Amino acid sequence: MNTMTSDVDLSTRLAALLTERFSPFFGTPCGILAPLYESLEQDAALQTIPREDTAIGVAAGASIAGHCPAVLMQNSGLGQSVNALASLVIPYELPMLLVVSLRGIVPDPTPENRVMGRITESLLSDLGIPAVRLDAAQPAAQVDWAHRTVSDERRTAALLVSPELFGWSA
Repeated sequence: MNTMTSDVDLSTRLAALLTERFSPFFGTPCGILAPLYESLEQDAALQTIPREDTAIGVAAGASIAGHCPAVLMQNSGLGQSVNALASLVIPYELPMLLVVSLRGIVPDPTPENRVMGRITESLLSDLGIPAVRLDAAQPAAQVDWAHRTVSDERRTAALLVSPELFGWSA
């Protein structure tokens, strides 16, 4: 099986798993997340929001309204969203899923992304947001974990997407 087919299959499977458990979807475009983004645009009416912190705010409103929202973003956008998370989502216990791409880690050689690549997981930990790196071998179990964390525990959780998961390359 060629890599492109398996990458597309994985993004389609992951989108189906996510749409069974989360809604609505908000996001900012990202090359690493592009295959997943495209699947969610077609199947789940993903709404594109120009800024990640704004997407967090809109998702907070959806959470208050009783939904189980998900926000897709690049880790640089996570950095931009720290205040929205720290001053709104976390203190008011507004559960949502963050799907965060990991720019700045291998195979992404861009120097402007290295710092966020290095600190993303510790930043989430410092915010008290549990996170797991998505593994192509067990996406259903990881989406189930995320749903339990968001829905049952009423906490924000993050699924981290490495560049190679959907075949991204610089």
